[in-house]
Amino acid sequence: MVIGASAGIGRAFALRVVKSGADVVLAARRADKLEEVLAEAGRGVSVVADVRNPADCARSAEVAAEALGQIDILLITSGYAPLKMFEDTTVDDWRDVFETNVIGVHEMIRVHLPLLAPSAIVAVLSSDSVRNPHTALGAYSCSKAALERCLVAWRLEHPGYRFSCVEVGGTVPTDFSSHFDPGVLSTALTEWLARSLVQARQMTPEAVADTLAGIFAAAIEQPDVSLESIVLKSPAPPMRV
Repeated sequence: MVIGASAGIGRAFALRVVKSGADVVLAARRADKLEEVLAEAGRGVSVVADVRNPADCARSAEVAAEALGQIDILLITSGYAPLKMFEDTTVDDWRDVFETNVIGVHEMIRVHLPLLAPSAIVAVLSSDSVRNPHTALGAYSCSKAALERCLVAWRLEHPGYRFSCVEVGGTVPTDFSSHFDPGVLSTALTEWLARSLVQARQMTPEAVADTLAGIFAAAIEQPDVSLESIVLKSPAPPMRV
């Protein structure tokens, strides 16, 4: 089950595992993009769902139950980031980012919990901005920090499943920055470069997806191996100003 399968890492992962022979349900909020992925994959089942809508979350679980019966891997890649200086971050910005990155993720896990196979993997994408704060991504990094603590709570109360936090560094191209204000991005990027937060080479969604698919495929065969934390980042040195 891939949540956020219409773009970026979610899209690349969905295509990768479908072509490797897995039975997959693809969920995303944009119906047109989701249909494009499904057409490229050649098979699979799709469901239009916005993680911020509890009814959509419940419907995605219903589709998964019918299509898969049980879930071996639940991957949640959906996310939202307002690029704003902290003093300009509004109440609506906070609501949007937490409803997407924390509450929506929690609800998706909660409704799919009855479908998880023994030792199932529940993997959620986090960000390197939690450990390495980025200017103008304050609300986003706060939400991802909260998300990581949510995974700890899930792990504590449901030790039979493998809840995995996947920290991902710079990856292009994705839709992550498609709505960023160019002026704020320019200011932020200057600061990111000055603090060596940008690698000279960045990862691609396909490279990240292939790596995760390999890790998860191996872990499925080793149910006694935990996957609490996975960190993926480019090995390239920081970009110099």
